[in-house]
Amino acid sequence: MGKLRGTVAVVDDDASLRRSVGRLLYAYGFPAVEYQSAEAFLGRDPNILIDCLVLDIDLGGMSGIELQHKLKEAGSKLPVIFITALEDPRLKTKAEQAGCVAYLRKPFAGGGLIDAVKKAIGS
Repeated sequence: MGKLRGTVAVVDDDASLRRSVGRLLYAYGFPAVEYQSAEAFLGRDPNILIDCLVLDIDLGGMSGIELQHKLKEAGSKLPVIFITALEDPRLKTKAEQAGCVAYLRKPFAGGGLIDAVKKAIGS
């Protein structure tokens, strides 16, 4: 596996997908912290330093795009990789306008996610 790199937060309301993404990231040397909602992410332990955010767009409560806007308004420069099962070109445009590093449609290739994370944290 090698040296652990930057911590990636995975925010998705699908527990099995969250777990799978977390395992994939860890296999490539990226520790992952999982959150079931945008609200859970906002209420996280502030001592956990996050280097990148893998964020589902459709979360049930606050959307992923709303979370990214809220983070930006607070001055965060946290790189975001959006993931979604929704096929809506307008969502992709909104995500790109919000400044995401990548926009991946579920199901996505593991290599595509790892490449996006590497790009996001500069490794």
